[in-house]
Amino acid sequence: MSDFEAIDSLLAAVGPEAELSTPAVRQELRERARLSKAQVARALGVSPSTVAAWESGRDPVGETRTKYAYLLDGLAAKFAADTASVTPSAAEPAVAHAPAPADAPVVPPAPEEGGEGDEVEVLATPEPCVLCGHPAGTRVAGFAQHLDPADCQPATTEAPTAAPAPAAVQATKPSSRTSRPVMRPSERSKGPARRAFQEPSGPGDLIGQAVTAALAEHHGDVEAATATLLKRAIPDAMRLLDETRKGARYDVIAHPWIPDILKKQTSRGADQIWEARPKWTRYELPPGVQEVTALDINGAYLSALKTHLPLGQLEHSAGLPHDRRRAGVHLITPPEWEHEAVLPNPIGNRDEPGPLWVTEPTLRLLLRLSGPKYGLCAPPEIHESYTSGATENLLEKFRIALKDARDTAIAEGDEVTLEYVKAMYSKFVSTMGESNFNRELYRPDWMHIIRSQAFSNLWLKALKAHDEGLMVVRAMGTDELHVIGDWRRVFPEGRGVTEVKVKDIYTAGTDSTEHTETEGEGE
Repeated sequence: MSDFEAIDSLLAAVGPEAELSTPAVRQELRERARLSKAQVARALGVSPSTVAAWESGRDPVGETRTKYAYLLDGLAAKFAADTASVTPSAAEPAVAHAPAPADAPVVPPAPEEGGEGDEVEVLATPEPCVLCGHPAGTRVAGFAQHLDPADCQPATTEAPTAAPAPAAVQATKPSSRTSRPVMRPSERSKGPARRAFQEPSGPGDLIGQAVTAALAEHHGDVEAATATLLKRAIPDAMRLLDETRKGARYDVIAHPWIPDILKKQTSRGADQIWEARPKWTRYELPPGVQEVTALDINGAYLSALKTHLPLGQLEHSAGLPHDRRRAGVHLITPPEWEHEAVLPNPIGNRDEPGPLWVTEPTLRLLLRLSGPKYGLCAPPEIHESYTSGATENLLEKFRIALKDARDTAIAEGDEVTLEYVKAMYSKFVSTMGESNFNRELYRPDWMHIIRSQAFSNLWLKALKAHDEGLMVVRAMGTDELHVIGDWRRVFPEGRGVTEVKVKDIYTAGTDSTEHTETEGEGE
């Protein structure tokens, strides 16, 4: 099927009940047609986040622009034809146009849950819920399901005592569902079953399929296949993100309004956000020669995907205390740090005193360290903030899919997949800001937050080492921690994201001459 045939098929599926009551605009046309972003995206060969960006003001270019215009023109024409056809002819029965009874239920247009959620489609005919198997009247991001969790009932293998479901509903049920018990809600929180909204193949298969195709294309040439996969890492990561967002509670707002502090001051300059990157070396060691182990923190950016990210457009506030239900960037005056001799400053190396803009992870770290558990510093003073409602799990399925693929690749010695996955998450983070390589997502606030979370995670590992009696010698970037002492009793060794590995072993102090390097993965 050609691109235009796919669009014609999409137009043909729009029911005659859809009507246009306002001037033709992109989002209005799609919503009146009861089409989800995912449906439009599939027809145009783009991602749902790209469609959301178009509806927020961004314009497509090239052939995609032509196809999108063709779709919009077709929808407008169809609505015009449908409006003209509602006038009854003499041959039509009058009852066909009689007003609906006063107590007839009103079917609303497909809403967006909470104004920010995934597409909710109202079904004319109920379909089996993907969670419990019972008929559901709504579809979220292409998957039939109940909006209220209380409506989800555990399936049973016994014959139902109630009246059988309508034939139309039974016809839509896969035959395999009747012979396979459906997982109960209490079981969905355990193991792989948590991916309840994924297609049978699962998002992890996208990674395996891409690697298999690249190796086949290059006839098993590992280097050539790896080079091809690294070039595709950014669009493939966005495709994986869209796949893991299916059925999610919150939509990804790809191109919101951004305050000036998050915009580059010059074409080659930086914005005003301070990420608190650690760059610290202990300036005094005990007398004598000391053996120092440089530890490599595995998958630092991958672990940092689990962080509090703002869901919507950032809103300004001033003089308010920190709200843990929100996340964003904050103008603060950081507290004095009196432990520089043994631990790095949580805000990193900063020469200029006074207020600065920091991210959510940095603020939360400072608040944590100033609390009663640690009492290492005074609380930071918050002057103003740009925040939005937030969740820590926005990218969690995306992170788990990448982590699972990484773990499998390590276990099987699959270096091609390992390098591919590493490029996917590292380039995803680095290009979600102002980048020519990723036009589907423009969230510089997320980029800064994820990076700062990686720095915060490293700082907390330094604190753990210090509290466990190790001597912290150096903390650098996202993944480098140098310590003196028996680190294996503090950190598990390995290549997993919860483990560390040796990057370097050297001596420091008086008459230090030995130096042994061990190859590490890095970030």
